[in-house]
Amino acid sequence: MDCRRGWSEDFTMTETLLTPDELEAGLRAIGRERYHNLHPFHRLLHSGKLNRGQIQAWALNRYYYQAAIPVKDSFLMARLPTRELRREWRRRIEDHDGRPGEAGGIERWLKLVEGVGLDAAMVERADLILPETRFAVDAYIHFVRDRSVLEAVASSLTELFSPTIISERVSGMLANYDWITQDTLAYFTPRLTQAPKDSDFALAYVREHADTVEKQQAVLAALRFKCDVLWSQLNGLYLAYVAPGLIPPGAFEPSLEEVLA
Repeated sequence: MDCRRGWSEDFTMTETLLTPDELEAGLRAIGRERYHNLHPFHRLLHSGKLNRGQIQAWALNRYYYQAAIPVKDSFLMARLPTRELRREWRRRIEDHDGRPGEAGGIERWLKLVEGVGLDAAMVERADLILPETRFAVDAYIHFVRDRSVLEAVASSLTELFSPTIISERVSGMLANYDWITQDTLAYFTPRLTQAPKDSDFALAYVREHADTVEKQQAVLAALRFKCDVLWSQLNGLYLAYVAPGLIPPGAFEPSLEEVLA
């Protein structure tokens, strides 16, 4: 298939070098087909169909991913060749780790887990996360550490699609769970401006530097991989806490009170 035409879920190698606009169209097509806003677990979460225990399991496991973001960004920043690029990527790390006198995304996520009834120290230990969460997130860190800078930057481009899911999540959860407050979901407000800024920079970098067929295919594959990382985490949550309810040994088990809430 000529990947200039009729973008589909299955991108194949082509000997045709895409224009930057065509490459961007391909990246956006991956998001339309693979981004995790399409996952059934998120549909349940946003529509009010989950109980408190299931939401706790989501918040607990998602923290492991949130905490890994500045770790993977630190690996990438160490390999960037110019101070201008390092400054740009350092801002991402600070957005999550925080700055002196300013809370970052990780701290705001811990407020979220407390807001849904979990102990923050327990969540930080990550003892009770699902194996799917650990494997997927660790694989993402290793990808960014070990692959080319271009592939690592491209893997961050799921941020192109995050404002949509954030809007769905905040409005849906506030409308459907009377015990969820604006303060509980305060993590998401800064991301509505941070994520577009981050994705604009990463997209411009990819458009400029993916200048061969091989690099373009690597960029597309990197974004598919990142979508798989996010999707795999939700698969684990669905199988363990929705259906068929196969919680693995050692993983978080909601109390009966939270299941019935």
